[in-house]
Amino acid sequence: MDQEPPKVEFPCQYPIKVMGQAAPDFKRFVYDTIKKHADDLEYENVSIRESRTGKFHAVTVTIEATGTPQLEAIFKSLKDSGRIKLVL
Repeated sequence: MDQEPPKVEFPCQYPIKVMGQAAPDFKRFVYDTIKKHADDLEYENVSIRESRTGKFHAVTVTIEATGTPQLEAIFKSLKDSGRIKLVL
């Protein structure tokens, strides 16, 4: 039996997790990239964690998502930057 993925009802709080090479400006870069698509994003809604080895940073950003087109645009902008290894 095939199961349908859960449906997301917009608008909603939506966490976006981004991983990339550790760099002093990585958190700001992720924030600035997502802010282009989510005007109401506050820097306080961005958290960062360093990997055990210090080679990678993981940034979590929670936005007020307005719809699938917005999320697709955010994911595309992040991936197209060349700095991002993974977006969830």
